[in-house]
Amino acid sequence: MPLNQLKRYPDLLDITGLNISERKKSLRAVFDRDITNNTNFSFRGKLIRPIFKEGEIPLDILFHHLTTVITDKATRKRDFDMDRSKRLHWVKYHIEEKKQNNILLFSAKDKNGKRTYIFDEDEMYVIILEPKTNANKEQYYYLLTAYYLRGGDKKKIKNKYKRRLQELL
Repeated sequence: MPLNQLKRYPDLLDITGLNISERKKSLRAVFDRDITNNTNFSFRGKLIRPIFKEGEIPLDILFHHLTTVITDKATRKRDFDMDRSKRLHWVKYHIEEKKQNNILLFSAKDKNGKRTYIFDEDEMYVIILEPKTNANKEQYYYLLTAYYLRGGDKKKIKNKYKRRLQELL
């Protein structure tokens, strides 16, 4: 399990042979290292915060979003997703903008509001941030999710890119 904390982009985490408990422990260690215990977790100088939902622990919600996928749209039920999970350590790498080539970085508006996208074209991977401003006029981001693109998802991201806003939010 500790070997996963040594993995670097573009390597994938090795979680296939782990039981559910070991897998969660390994993934949580990577998540805590990169996000929970990262006091300077920010994108372009703006802090990144997890989603806040009443009665739930924000970092648990974020961890859940980064390692699961919606399997029932009607109930919003989420189940473990191997593709998202084995790329969990890619979030920090892309947030820190360590990759310079074949990255589309843009903001777009859709039915859910304005979002900022970090799209790795080579690896078919996207991170979605939601820009926010608090009562003190401080700007920050919510890290909504990050995932490996499958099927028509690449086309959806490319279409968002075509409709991108002039400035990065």
